[in-house]
Amino acid sequence: MPEIPYPLVTERLVLRRFTADDLDAYYAYQKLPDTARFLLNEARSYTECMARIARFVDAPFAGPGDWATFAVEWRHAPGFIGEIALKWGVGGREAADGQPVERVGEIGWTVAPGVRGRGVATEAARAVLDLAFGGLGFRRIEARLDARNDASAAICQRLGMKLEAVMTDNMYLKGEWTSEAVYAIIREAARAEV
Repeated sequence: MPEIPYPLVTERLVLRRFTADDLDAYYAYQKLPDTARFLLNEARSYTECMARIARFVDAPFAGPGDWATFAVEWRHAPGFIGEIALKWGVGGREAADGQPVERVGEIGWTVAPGVRGRGVATEAARAVLDLAFGGLGFRRIEARLDARNDASAAICQRLGMKLEAVMTDNMYLKGEWTSEAVYAIIREAARAEV
């Protein structure tokens, strides 16, 4: 079972475990329709945010389907500004004893409106990819996003992720058919990006 070495520290950011103190800042942008525009969910209520943070605080990262979710804050000005998550996906390569030795996964992010366009999601995602491909034994990471989400597509491209598929009208969501773009990167390509 991989260990998540909280916190991760980058040049400008700290990626740490969520705490109950993050609730108000998390709700402040999760309640906005603009935040939920390209997500599977509608804007979240205070109660929904409370339940999500409770899950993030104690969530295990022990096997396929589990998410490691990081609260993001500025390194020199603490205070919650976003989240980034790594999902342990189904698949990968197993050793003779059945234990996974190479994993596949998914990455996702949301950040508060006041920090969008400042490289926060890209910097945080780069740190999580480094962790996944380094100490956690991941071979492949995907980002699955609404095909209209140009900002997240640009982040994927800056990370060296390649567009592998656009699944046209694959989900009926929020009263309309939407298409899903799948970006991915494998360990060797990520290391070549450095």
